[in-house]
Amino acid sequence: MKSTIKEKPRALLVAIKTPKVSDIDSEESLHELERLVTTLGFDVVAKEFQKRPNTKNITVVGEGKLKHLAEYTGGPGIVERGNFAKKSKAALKIEEEKNVDEAFEADSLDPDLDIIDLPKADIVVFDCDLSPAQMRNLESALGVEILDRSGVIIEIFSRHARTRAAKLQVEIARLKYLAPRLRETGGGSERQAGRGSGESSLELDRRNIRDRVTELKTELLQVQKEQEGRRSVRSDQLSVALIGYTNAGKSSTMRALTGSEVLVEDKLFATLDTTVRALHPETHPRILISDTVGFIKKLPHDLVASFKSTLDEALNAFLLLYVVDASDPNYPSQLEITKEVLSQVGVKNTQSYIIFNKSDRLTEEEKTSLKENFPQAIVMSSRNPDDIKKLREIILSAFEKDMLEEDVFAAYNVTGIVGDIRSNMRVIKESYENLGVRLRVRARPADLHRLKKKYHLT
Repeated sequence: MKSTIKEKPRALLVAIKTPKVSDIDSEESLHELERLVTTLGFDVVAKEFQKRPNTKNITVVGEGKLKHLAEYTGGPGIVERGNFAKKSKAALKIEEEKNVDEAFEADSLDPDLDIIDLPKADIVVFDCDLSPAQMRNLESALGVEILDRSGVIIEIFSRHARTRAAKLQVEIARLKYLAPRLRETGGGSERQAGRGSGESSLELDRRNIRDRVTELKTELLQVQKEQEGRRSVRSDQLSVALIGYTNAGKSSTMRALTGSEVLVEDKLFATLDTTVRALHPETHPRILISDTVGFIKKLPHDLVASFKSTLDEALNAFLLLYVVDASDPNYPSQLEITKEVLSQVGVKNTQSYIIFNKSDRLTEEEKTSLKENFPQAIVMSSRNPDDIKKLREIILSAFEKDMLEEDVFAAYNVTGIVGDIRSNMRVIKESYENLGVRLRVRARPADLHRLKKKYHLT
């Protein structure tokens, strides 16, 4: 009886280490690429490194390395002359100087490695961005599909987008990524008879993509206006934005704080859509918690640009919680990347806390070290109810420290004032008198000013 289990595609990962990148950074980046590729459903069968002066070579890697990679795929290991893309003077110069980095290449090849022992790969993924010409040349030499880091990330975003806004944002980025690669992939697969072929067909495909991107941007603008309208309605409400690297535990923290059924998966970019829920048990005034899209190294520029509107939740929040996976040894660089992206969208001087999540995966010594190095941070696990209770108290304290305590008299004949107070202020004490209710409240100065102005209080 034949097995019905479908085998996963087998991926070979390739990292190019240039002089500007340290060995540690290169290894971290490749490890992250492995997680990205695994999220796409591939089995990683092998990882290869090569030192190069740069990534401008027509095949990115050297000739010897290219033949070595072909041993995984069964390809010829060389690029046929007829398959070379037209080269600029700069590209020709690079090709002429290909021997400059032979010493680098020798470091990454194992002369004793037997071809029979190498696993077979169905796809090769490079941990850098590849030009259309490089991708075509690599496919010619290796005989399998080639992906670069940006292509992998865009594919993950395409699969995980659920709301209309996220789908539009990802589709725009995907089409912009695809457009310059049409010449190398042969253009669109469906062409109508009589439309011509070759260059004219290529231009038709590119024009269709440009027109489609324009349509998508128009539609996205309308969706963003609707989102802005919803944000403006709650602009005066207290809000907390959970931000951080992908898979740091933002959604798990959101779920624990709000009691909502937010999607939680141990995958990169499981959440692409901003979700807003009220802190639970509900507080007075009400506090909103928002979960935002995660960040990652080398995030494609078009994705950063298209998701800028999504990150407006962080831009407009009163409090930011930087959620960090404390169990990931790369957390310092991940935290730095998070801060850099937020700076790009204009977030600055907002009150914030660092949350070192997943503390249940740490030793006591590691927890102690974190607390010593980051005395103002919160070391916790979103799975621990006691930790969530403490985090809730910290959130409440962060808002209440700027509040004022004041007596407000709500006359019985003033419609809506008591409901307004209970919705937007914390009532500490209340007493009923002949003409109305006297309430001792804690509230933000702006809310007290608004209440007095609206109901003509003195």
